[in-house]
Amino acid sequence: MCGRFAASRKPEDLTGLFGVEKWEPTETLEPDWNVAPTKEVYAVLERPVKDADDRRPVRQMRSLKWGLVPSWSKTPEGAARMINARAETVHEKPSFRRAFAQRRCILPADGYYEWVTGAEERQLEEKKGKKRARKQPYFVTPADGSVFAMAGLYEFWRDPTLPGEHENAWWVTCSVITTEAETTPLAVAPAEGPGALADIHPRMPLMLTPDRWDTWLDPSHTDPDELRALLEPPPGGLMRAYPVATAVSNVRNNGPELLEELAAPEEATLF
Repeated sequence: MCGRFAASRKPEDLTGLFGVEKWEPTETLEPDWNVAPTKEVYAVLERPVKDADDRRPVRQMRSLKWGLVPSWSKTPEGAARMINARAETVHEKPSFRRAFAQRRCILPADGYYEWVTGAEERQLEEKKGKKRARKQPYFVTPADGSVFAMAGLYEFWRDPTLPGEHENAWWVTCSVITTEAETTPLAVAPAEGPGALADIHPRMPLMLTPDRWDTWLDPSHTDPDELRALLEPPPGGLMRAYPVATAVSNVRNNGPELLEELAAPEEATLF
């Protein structure tokens, strides 16, 4: 699963890294260390530039709303629930299959947050059935400090309540593709806590290694069977995970301090 992530890199750094040809500075976003569903995020994609004579696909970086609204949806109300698409079924689910074939993107991040319920707390919750378990957040990020290039999909949705010329008549939304979490040991594991990503949560965002970026973004690739080969998880042992303060559990909290590593998991703060 991916329900929260951090994205603090400067747009000029991302455009250079991904070989972006077109970027509108008016779409600049502030660094965000606590990205939650429905927020605006950067997406790297390839498509023709609107109203350009040259219809070749151009690599662009756009700001999109996180939470995909299918083009056929009558309302955008379900967007907050469409933040993730499972790699195993993305090619067949009505909400995602057209975007998977034609509108793939990369969502650059520093890393993502995931919450772990301690074994003792989980047993207490199951026994009493009332108390909400304490959950410890972990931050997962590439061990070498590189960008976490999450595989994503994007879609266009036309708001039927607005005239065509209205600036908000068209929504462009996105979703993060997830896969089974790695069971191989972390490249850097905390002294106390999980030794593999699967110990934190059974799902994780699908990270695309640089050798897959071009093929993934190329809209000329539309065959679902060929595209599914790109959904293979990256090699194991590329990630590190460490405990962070439970302040990240509140979406109103935002700042680089959320990424600071704790010496040990917190014990007394309720999620």
